[in-house]
Amino acid sequence: MRHVTREEVREVDRAAIDDYGMPGAILMENAGRGATDVALDMLGSGDTSRSRSASADRASGACPPAHVAIVCGRGNNGGDGYVVARHLHNRGIASTVHLLAPRDKIGGDALINLEIIERMTLDIRRSEPGDLDFSPADLIVDAMLGTGLAGEVREPYLSAINAINDAGKPVLGIDIPSGLDANTGAILGNCVRATRTATFALPKIGFTRESGPDVTGEVTVIDIGVPREILE
Repeated sequence: MRHVTREEVREVDRAAIDDYGMPGAILMENAGRGATDVALDMLGSGDTSRSRSASADRASGACPPAHVAIVCGRGNNGGDGYVVARHLHNRGIASTVHLLAPRDKIGGDALINLEIIERMTLDIRRSEPGDLDFSPADLIVDAMLGTGLAGEVREPYLSAINAINDAGKPVLGIDIPSGLDANTGAILGNCVRATRTATFALPKIGFTRESGPDVTGEVTVIDIGVPREILE
């Protein structure tokens, strides 16, 4: 499968939305639902700190229910995280959504999905990096920074990445581990070290370069419904 640059990723999204009339919210929904499948696989496969036997114990009531921490930025990457939270809830998995940006800075398709989970009264917290407590979590979902990042990671994301990496928990990167340059594979000051990465439409060329292979973990490509003609 061909690996693409951030510029090609933007063109894929633009063509799907402008040329084929696909609403961005549909692409986000498909992305988040596909990432949820990876998260569920991690929770049940032994990729997390709990084993298969623990999953069976949980089903029988002998083990506490699984819990997922979802750390969200202000943009579409965070929007994908809100979709993941909704689908996890619908599958009986509790989550805590940590917002690293003020709510009034969130807009577009991300805001649509944030408002949905607000109406669902999910556990949503406006968190500073120092507030992040991952001790209850079986899995951390990194939904902070996407493929558009080209400059050095800034606060609060710099410290949040440290908190995620220091937690000792399995991590699912959404589209790309936060802090990785999608083109060069360089770490932009700091980077999440993902156990797995659920990337959308096509893998990014930075996954194969420099530090990319060290921080992406196992990469799963999610079909988000982009017309095949665009990808070809």
